[in-house]
Amino acid sequence: MSMIDEFKKFISRGSVIDFAVGIIIGSAFTAIVSSLVSDIIMPPLGLVLGGIDFSDFFFALDGKAYPTLQAAKDTHAVTINYGLFINAIIKFLIVSGAVFLLVQQVHRIQRSILWEKETPPTLTPDQKLLTEIRDLLKGRAI
Repeated sequence: MSMIDEFKKFISRGSVIDFAVGIIIGSAFTAIVSSLVSDIIMPPLGLVLGGIDFSDFFFALDGKAYPTLQAAKDTHAVTINYGLFINAIIKFLIVSGAVFLLVQQVHRIQRSILWEKETPPTLTPDQKLLTEIRDLLKGRAI
């Protein structure tokens, strides 16, 4: 089998397509969460904390003081941007919480489907009688 044929077989599997769709939806979900954190959650949180904007929390390694992170970037100063890191942690917590809820619901649905499959079918009266006869014949000494 040639490499092209193997690749065609690999790419045509349903799990690969599902994985690709998951990545695309995940990247779109990341954009939504980024907007949620930076545009909706952080402004009121900053207001409650006295008008603080976490994205402007940074430490310049050259020892100079800059009014904003953008001002430091404009002078090409090397900075440690711990405010952006705080934003990233909040984004991670939101995404991981959403994924947890999604996985929890999928497992609940899978359990209900498996539970339905595991219930044995009810036997007809003829099948019950044949089962009793079989059990009696098994217990009979020859």
